[in-house]
Amino acid sequence: CLPIVVAQHRHKRSNEGLPAYLRKFTHLKVVDADDKQRIKSGTVYLAPADYHLLIGADAELNLSVEDGVRHSRPSIDVLFESAADAYGPGVIAVILTGANEDGSLGAKRIKQRGGTVVAQDPQTAEAPAMPKSAIDSGVVDQILPLDQIASFLADRCRAIGPRR
Repeated sequence: CLPIVVAQHRHKRSNEGLPAYLRKFTHLKVVDADDKQRIKSGTVYLAPADYHLLIGADAELNLSVEDGVRHSRPSIDVLFESAADAYGPGVIAVILTGANEDGSLGAKRIKQRGGTVVAQDPQTAEAPAMPKSAIDSGVVDQILPLDQIASFLADRCRAIGPRR
């Protein structure tokens, strides 16, 4: 199972609520990422509230308190751009519901580096602006309803094979 790294716009005072909630729906380990933490397969890493999350070329996570991007910290663009630079064609980016354009610039970088970009069908999104912005940028490989994204990712991961 591949590692999963998530930048979710969260209120800066949010606590462990999101990781605990997500643990109810998966057998994977779900944690708020720590600075300098090594990425391991089978783990879901969440950007902590009020921190940008970046991926280094050495499979290490880095946290930053630099200014927000598009009024967001954590920023999806920041995560995607660092993932594209670290893993190039090995990145599969998913853009889900959201109320701004965060993620579309990072999706462009992922596409430039040979990665895959998936967007939630805006018609199935609670807030369609974020996936629509990515789709409008012309870099999205797949547009899927929310209920089909997990099976698409599982199929892609099976095609890639196990990672060590």
